[in-house]
Order: sequence, then structure tokens, then C-alpha cells
Amino acid sequence: MDETDELLSIRAAELYYEENKTQDEIGQALRLTRWKVGRLLAQAKQRGFIRIEILHPRARRLPIERRLREERGLSEAIVVSSAGVSSAEELQARTAQAAADYLTALRPVPRTLGVSWGRTLFEISQHLRNGWATGVSVVQINGGVSLNRRPGTAAATAVGIAQKGGGSATLLPSPAILERVETKEAIESDRVVAGVIDLARSADAYLFSAGAADHSSVHVESGYLSAADVDLLVQKGAVGDIVGRYIDSDGNIVDPALDARTVGLTLDELRAAPLSIAVIAGPSKHPVADAVVRSRLCSVLVTDEATALHLLDGPSS
Repeated sequence: MDETDELLSIRAAELYYEENKTQDEIGQALRLTRWKVGRLLAQAKQRGFIRIEILHPRARRLPIERRLREERGLSEAIVVSSAGVSSAEELQARTAQAAADYLTALRPVPRTLGVSWGRTLFEISQHLRNGWATGVSVVQINGGVSLNRRPGTAAATAVGIAQKGGGSATLLPSPAILERVETKEAIESDRVVAGVIDLARSADAYLFSAGAADHSSVHVESGYLSAADVDLLVQKGAVGDIVGRYIDSDGNIVDPALDARTVGLTLDELRAAPLSIAVIAGPSKHPVADAVVRSRLCSVLVTDEATALHLLDGPSS
């Protein structure tokens, strides 16, 4: 493209995008054919003179989604735009809304949906609309009975998703992490609990999030782990947790003794699932998001633009 064409392409782009002129009107103004105007606009976009940004909170970044599928081996990727986001809470809300939109559009609708719990999952349950499915069976895939006085949202999450989907919820009546492995084994061998875990294993799809390995973890908030426990896990290489199971950057369990006291589905069971949907957003989750994708813990990822770019290109300089 010579300098004359470059200047013409910029002028054509200004008239088209900023003055809302038609290609015919631009042709008349610049004394060019309509075909030439169309070619100049295409060249302006191709050369990076134009950047189109869709600012709606439910806009998605389709080129980044395509790269995630091709380069990271995901069957599907949903990437929300960070344009106009002013807070971590707003980014989380956008990602939860995108996950709710994905679930609503999913075909075939899962007959049985296994769900974890935590702040992200609760927010997804809030964003789902009534009638997102008809007759869906929702089952908890990891223990979520809170140990402290703050009411847990684990049950409310599963029940909310099920009620809005015209179905029923089956809860896992157990804490996430037990103090003794013998207690955990006794609870998992209980007829009721074993029945729930069997139902969870048979789910058509799983929906879960990931926690960062820091003091803001819901496991600290819920009373399962102390801040010092989390610091020790980080020393052992933990980058975060999936369904209460702490993993390193390659997706391996960092503390087998802690893992043996954790109630619910195993990571291998998630990996073997036909459809496993991870919803992970925010800068503190970049390391665990990378571990989840690297170790094939999810087939579908719902995330934000910055996290997706971290997965594709590494930490920004």
C-alpha cells in the first residue's frame, strides 16, 4: 500500500466509522468507485488502522476463543470482553453471566449436571434465568457443608440452578475436608453419601470453578483450612484448588494426605467426563487456570480476556 492509498484508507475509515457515511457517499466525496472504497476499508482493518471494540457487557472475544481452541486443545472456549470493566466484581459478574448463557444454549441439555460450589458458582446460579432447562437433575460433586457460622452457599447454588431448570437438586451432606481420613472414609461409605457420589459420577456434564491458593480461598472462609495451611500448600507448589483438591502447575495433587481427607469426585473423574466446564476469571486465578487447561481438567473454559491471553502468550511484560 503506497502512501496515497494509506491516507485514502484512513480518510475512508474516518468517514465510514465516525461520520456514518455509506460507501457510495464516501466514493462521491473522495472521487473513488464504491469497489475501491470497500477495498480501502478492508485494507485499513487488515493493517491495524481500525480497532473495533464491542462494549456490551455480554460481548465475547471470538478470535481469542478460536486461538484457545486451536492452541490449548479445548473443545469450546468462551472469553468475555474486559472493555469498560471497572472492578474485579464486574469482571466476575460478566464471566458468571457468560457461563449462564453457555449453559442455557447448551444442546443437548444435560439430564444430570454435576456442580461444585463457591463464589463463582453461586453467582452463576444468580445469573441463570428461569426456564434455562426443563427437568434438569443437579447434583453436588464435592462436600460443601460450611464449618463456620456463616451460612454456606453450596446448597443454595445447587438448588437455585435446579429450580430455575425445572428440576431437582441432590446435595452431598458432608463437609468438604475432614480432619481424619478415617472419618472421610466412613462418611463416603455411608449409604446416602455413597449414593450421591455415584449419581455425581454418572452426570452428563460438570460445572466447576477454581480457587486461588491464597488467604481469600473459600476453604479458609468456610473454616476448613487456616491461612497457615494454605501457606504450607503453596510451599509444596500449590497454585490453586479444583473441587477442594489442591494442585500444582501441572495439575498434580500437592498434598496426598489432605486429598485423602477431601470428599467428592476425584480429578481423574473430572478428566474422564464427556463435558467438563470450568469457569475461571481474574488475575489471581491465572496460575490455576493454566494448570487446569494444561492438565486437561476441563473441555470447556469460560474466562475473561486477560486470563485467556495469559494462557496463550504467558505473563504480559
